[in-house]
Order: sequence, then structure tokens, then C-alpha cells
Amino acid sequence: MMLVTGASGFVGSAVLRRLIEAGERVRALVRPTSERRNLDGIDVEIVEGDLSLPKTLRAGLDGCKGLYHVAADYRLWTREPRKMLDTNVDGTRAIMLAAAEAGVERIVYTSSVATLGMVSSGVADEETPVGFEDMIGVYKQSKYLAEQEVLSLFCGDGLPVVIVNPSTPIGPRDIKPTPTGRMVVEAASGRMPAYVDTGLNVVHVDDVADGHLLAYGKGVLGERYVLGGENMELSEILRVVAAQTGGKAPKVKIPHGVVMPLAYGAEAWTWLTGGKEPFVTVDAVRMARKKMFFASDKAIRDLGYAPRPAETAIRDAVAWFANNGYLG
Repeated sequence: MMLVTGASGFVGSAVLRRLIEAGERVRALVRPTSERRNLDGIDVEIVEGDLSLPKTLRAGLDGCKGLYHVAADYRLWTREPRKMLDTNVDGTRAIMLAAAEAGVERIVYTSSVATLGMVSSGVADEETPVGFEDMIGVYKQSKYLAEQEVLSLFCGDGLPVVIVNPSTPIGPRDIKPTPTGRMVVEAASGRMPAYVDTGLNVVHVDDVADGHLLAYGKGVLGERYVLGGENMELSEILRVVAAQTGGKAPKVKIPHGVVMPLAYGAEAWTWLTGGKEPFVTVDAVRMARKKMFFASDKAIRDLGYAPRPAETAIRDAVAWFANNGYLG
């Protein structure tokens, strides 16, 4: 039996589906309030639990030989930073300890390339130097601290864990959607008239899921593996989106210094009106100053990881969003 946390979410549901396709019996840990559309029609045992409530975690782990801890609070802006830290850091430590207590044989922990160092004009990997002071915003800070907790438990208590660091997953079933999914929706809907000079490593969400299973089977305990795809300029990503919809990609490039006041204004408006996440955030603009390019050579070499072209991920994402009414 395998337990998958965050199984109703974007990456978690992809991991869940891959495990079932591989013939594994799977248990999904979901919060009582979670949207469960991604679990419809899937033969999976559902147990309720919450990372912020450690006492709710142990029951889901009983009888499990493996744990895929995918769940995380992934937002680039939040009214409650302490709550994000509680979920991503304290919740990760809690479920790792519960897994050790339950005698789980092997764990795959889903970290993020957000925890890795950046290269100003190059490509980063697992060995690029980084420190907490390099983390921009509470999301990156929380994922960095969570990864440190996991590594500490591995070094101190021999936790049987392998860490994977997905880059920027894109693809079907992004029901929330994620910040990257929101960008794809806005671009595909023709609501992105301009862009900033940045870049992302784009990977199909199903390739990220494959990487999780490969890490479980072949990964070295205590090691980290970047699960990425293709490094793309944002302008190129938007051109591919436009090609899928028959629209026109934006041609106006806005300097970061011009966007930053808009981000401050958007955040202020959200605070005043009680609205949802701003359409552009200060942390997102700060992060965009560096191209977030990464290499997956280690996973390709050691795990047999084989990501498909990024264009396929973008095409599948646009098709799913269109078929599910996101592009109105």
C-alpha cells in the first residue's frame, strides 16, 4: 500500500494515477475540505487528514510500505504566511515522523526547484550554492525550511527518504489552478497584453509523476533530483500558447521596474477589497528578475527520467483548460 498526500491536487493526482497504472494499491490523504474532482472515477482508498493536525496523519500510514508526500500550500501570495509555514514546514516534519513511527520503508518527498540556487545567466542544478537568504517570499522560504527538516531527519534519524525537486509543471487537471496554470489560462484567454523578460523550466506534470516513481525505485536515500523539462523564455511560452488557441502572443515587453508598482498596487487592492490572490505579486516580479533555468541531468542519468518536449505540456494544459471551461 502507498500513501499519497495532496492526492486531490495537481501533481499529487498525477502521481496517484501513475501508481495505480503501475499496479500499486494506493491510499489518498486529503483534507476534509479539499476539492476532489481529480479523484473521480479512480479506484483509491480515501482517508481524511490535515498536515496542520498531526494526530490525523498516523491512521493513513498504517499498513503502508511507501509514502509520497506531495501536499503543499503553493501560492505566491497569502494573507496568512504563518499558516503556509505551518503546513509546508511543520506539516512536513509531522508526517515524516509519523511515517517513521509507522515503519514506512521508503519515502519520496516533493520539494521544489524553489529551494535551489539560481544562476544569473546560466542553468542551475542540485549542487548550485544557496542559502535561506536567497529565498524570495514565504512560499520559497517555507519549501526551503521543509527540505532542511527532511534532510535533518535523514541525517539524524536515518529517515528513508529521497527528495525530488520539480520545476514548473504544466498539464491537465490543474483545477485550482496553480500560479503557472493561471498564467496559461490568462494567456490562452487573450488577457495578457504584455510580458516581462524572464524564463521558466517547463515540464509535463505526468513526467514529474513518472519521476516520482523512478525516485522511489532507483533514487539514492538522502539525494535530491531535479525533475524538469525544457528551459523556455516566457515570450516563447506565450507564443506556444497562442499557437494552440489561434490567438496572438503579446509583443510588448515591460521592464521589471514598471511592473513592480503595479504589483504593489494589486496587493494593496486585494488587502482592501478582501479579494483573492492578486493578478501580479511583488514576490513574483522579484523572482522574474532571474531566469529560472534548471538541468535535470542527474535524474536523467541516475533514474532513467525522460521528460517530453515542453510544447506537449503546454498543448495538453491548454486543451484541458479549454475542455473544462477555464477559457471563457
